[in-house]
Amino acid sequence: MKERYRNYRTYINEMFGERVNKLSVDMGFTCPNRDGSIAQGGCVYCNNDSFVPPYARARRGMRDQIENGMEYLKNRFKAKKFIIYFQAYTNTYADVAELGQMYREALSYPDVVGIAVGTRSDCVDEEKLDMFERLARECYVSLEYGIESIYDHTLEFMNRGHDYRSVVDAIELTKGRGIEIGAHIIVGMPTETKEEMLAMADEVSTLGLDTFKVHNLHIVKNTQLERMYRAKPYQMFEFEEYLDFIVTFLERLAPEIVVERLFTDTPHDLLIAPIWNKSHLQVLQGIEAELKRRGTYQGALYGGAFKSASPGRL
Repeated sequence: MKERYRNYRTYINEMFGERVNKLSVDMGFTCPNRDGSIAQGGCVYCNNDSFVPPYARARRGMRDQIENGMEYLKNRFKAKKFIIYFQAYTNTYADVAELGQMYREALSYPDVVGIAVGTRSDCVDEEKLDMFERLARECYVSLEYGIESIYDHTLEFMNRGHDYRSVVDAIELTKGRGIEIGAHIIVGMPTETKEEMLAMADEVSTLGLDTFKVHNLHIVKNTQLERMYRAKPYQMFEFEEYLDFIVTFLERLAPEIVVERLFTDTPHDLLIAPIWNKSHLQVLQGIEAELKRRGTYQGALYGGAFKSASPGRL
């Protein structure tokens, strides 16, 4: 049966004709809202240990991370080729010459077919994008922007240090360069209603993204959000409620966008809330079952009554 949403795993394996896995590396970057350039403390929800695998630690050099990561992914997933994913913090927050040398070192491995770079909208410019454009002529290059929210009041609550207009401008600047454009958002912030969260599907569908991730908010240990939550708890998505939400979100998402992630994974020893007691596979199966139960698919409501106006409206 045809997939009910454009799955990234299928998309990337078909692109290269064999199994390709992302391999995360942590190069010890920071962020401008963490080091005092525009703010301090970083995003209120951020604890880097909650999403970086154990083989990707800044205390180890990139070569060790890549070689250990390859061995792990080959043994566990039968991976054949790799995309090096510069994931932790802001991976364009350095001088262009330094960045170029780092990316090319990662691409020097025979089994590496490309790079994916997580970044912020306020940490790219023409010079950096020119560098990515040159690399994209030789290999797969993906830039993943942390949108997080389309609402400025939520971005302020998060301590992001930039507004939504900054994201729109950065994505526009990236287009037409042969660079795959990815982005991710977080749903479940206490600053937004459920309808406001669903409206983000309509809005991001207008941006011209190639790939997209949705993270449901997790309260993680050793974060500002943990302290806020313990002081004043608020309602978070329960499992069944989230299945209903994310299926509706998919219905409103443009059908051509490749979906890379639909929920958050956090190590159990770091997770405060929500506690679903579900494995990664069980959550995926729940989403698939809900899509099938409703007889629906990605884009089923796209372009309908819910479609929002231009990005500037928000």
